[in-house]
Amino acid sequence: MNVRRLIPTAALASATVLGLTALTACSTSAASDKDGKLDVVASFYPMQYLAEQIGGDHVSVTNLTEPGQEPHDLDVSAQQRGRLEESDVALYLKGLQPAVDDAIDQSGIKNKVDAASLTSMEKHGNEVGGHAEEHEEEGHEGHDHGHSHEGADPHIWLDPVKYAEVAEGVGKALEKADPDNAAAYRKNTAKLVKKLDGLDSSFKDGLKNTDSKVFITTHAAFGYLAERYGLTEEAISGLDPEAEPSAKRVKDLQKMAKADGVTTVFYETLVSDKTAKTLAKDAGLKTDVLDPIEGITEKSRGDDYIQVMEANLTALQKALGAK
Repeated sequence: MNVRRLIPTAALASATVLGLTALTACSTSAASDKDGKLDVVASFYPMQYLAEQIGGDHVSVTNLTEPGQEPHDLDVSAQQRGRLEESDVALYLKGLQPAVDDAIDQSGIKNKVDAASLTSMEKHGNEVGGHAEEHEEEGHEGHDHGHSHEGADPHIWLDPVKYAEVAEGVGKALEKADPDNAAAYRKNTAKLVKKLDGLDSSFKDGLKNTDSKVFITTHAAFGYLAERYGLTEEAISGLDPEAEPSAKRVKDLQKMAKADGVTTVFYETLVSDKTAKTLAKDAGLKTDVLDPIEGITEKSRGDDYIQVMEANLTALQKALGAK
């Protein structure tokens, strides 16, 4: 028996109208998933952290970069592209992950939130020139402190002040995408900004008085942090974590380390520590971890952004001789 035939035509028409009305009502809010949560796709951990802290129970967050994966080299799969197209909000940092930039541009998603547009960006990186060259032999003057790189330094999340500015922008974007829960997003944003303000104060106080202001890292991820707290970062490989330093660069760093009382060469968790340990051994220096927090793994010194940043502060205080 065809049960549908037993339903009066008028009733079917009424049901159709009701269904269309319901669909129209859902379309007025981006939070249209079956669980009623805003579907947010984050490009890598620092964006995921913002989405989860600000979104709270009102968002469902997917991270395109797996824990332990180097985000700069991410390739976006067909499945991930599909996820992007179905999401309500894409939160990313333009210039850090080219494959993500392309996927988001092609996704047609309405709510694209570029963290780079929410704060001021600067150029950092010193694989050519920089403080280390000041210790070259006499006769080489006028080295280039402002070596030109393509695009700006994307590592804004390592400066708590800039990260707080991004957090405020993300909060406003979520309010716009899901106005029904705007009050919750405002409250959570304020709470997160307060945490970041406290972190900023800890760094400011903790690095105020130190024996040295210079530190060596694997790649130039800490330019914003160094500038914020009056330090000088010297990167072995510049902005590219996979780049091999020249013999001249290594020699410059060894001279600089001796002249400036550098005690430690910092390496990170997601890229090889071979170059850092070789430089440290040749120069008679120690090694330690300074985490750029591009992902949280079992090797991370903490379970979230705040904890790992606090561990970074402790490592810097030890290496720089904080008083």
